[in-house]
Amino acid sequence: MNESTSKTALVFGASGLIGKFLSEQLISDSRYSRVVIFVREKLHVASPAIVQIIFNPEKFDEMEGLFNRSHVFCCIGTTRKKAGSNENFFKIDHDLVEKIAQNAARNKAEAFVVVSSVGASAESGNFYLRTKGLMELSIKTFQFANISIFRPSILLGMRNESRFLENIGKRIAVFTSPMMAGKFRKYKPIHAADVAKAMINSAFKGKGIFIYESDEIELLANKTM
Repeated sequence: MNESTSKTALVFGASGLIGKFLSEQLISDSRYSRVVIFVREKLHVASPAIVQIIFNPEKFDEMEGLFNRSHVFCCIGTTRKKAGSNENFFKIDHDLVEKIAQNAARNKAEAFVVVSSVGASAESGNFYLRTKGLMELSIKTFQFANISIFRPSILLGMRNESRFLENIGKRIAVFTSPMMAGKFRKYKPIHAADVAKAMINSAFKGKGIFIYESDEIELLANKTM
């Protein structure tokens, strides 16, 4: 693919589990001529092909030129414990994601691909799932040729940080996964590398708003686009 048709990939949340796999896969994908990751502090990355930009949410105007024709991948997400309060959690998992999408749309990004959660719903009684659901609703209001929303179940893969309850959930989910069929298939655990691969594939799927549950993510990861 020549330089005039290749894309720039912008990654927010590159230090997270999905973001790390995503960044690694993007630099080996010939459809992209440039991979830019936005970080709070510089990361030790294996490839010099990745451009790192120290990310200040208050200074989006300095980055406007980067968004044009790009594919924006947003893997930002935290936990209630790490955020310290429901209010801070909402500011990160909803407000910050919304702000990124708003600026990306204003500056003509072609695709916005975002990680949500299985069970996300604006009507949920669970604060975490309601926050994710409200984020999804907000993202859908912006003008992108392609909006792809990913709702993975429990993520498999090694994190830099330990999440006790998540680790317990992984053990249970892996054991019960073979029994998950029908409407329960979307709760099957999925490897973060598969989520990353599916996100890239979805960005090239064409125009529309796409929502993927865990079982659909796995299928998309295995498709040749």
